[in-house]
Amino acid sequence: MDFAIAAATDDAAIARCWPVLAELRPRFTDAAMLVAQVSRQFAGGYHLVYRAEDEGRGRVVACAGYRINEHLVWERALYVDDLVTLESERSAGHGDALIDWLEAEARRQGCKALHLDSGTQRHAAHRFYFRKRMHVSSYHFSLDLS
Repeated sequence: MDFAIAAATDDAAIARCWPVLAELRPRFTDAAMLVAQVSRQFAGGYHLVYRAEDEGRGRVVACAGYRINEHLVWERALYVDDLVTLESERSAGHGDALIDWLEAEARRQGCKALHLDSGTQRHAAHRFYFRKRMHVSSYHFSLDLS
């Protein structure tokens, strides 16, 4: 099977990503909810890419959402908001391909680093990140305001 990474830049492409992103973000109960949210985030510099079968035209198996920003602490950096592979497709190289693509994109964009946060319960993801030469560089703190 030939896979390719493509950018989701329109509503139809974003909707194709919904089954994958819903595994990581289950609050999105249908594709329309995801399309509306991602479309709003595009205005803030969010990008969504996906890996799909049949050279990018087939079933989406993995997705990554990211932003490129300037930070006092990191300078120019690519921050990964979302990174997920369908559970049925894990350990097939899709996450590797996306991380490698994100690293190359960060370099193309003149970034000094690539960053992401990962839930403390996501042990399999952490093993993957360590294998990809990433390290724990800080704690992320939050305060629920709802």
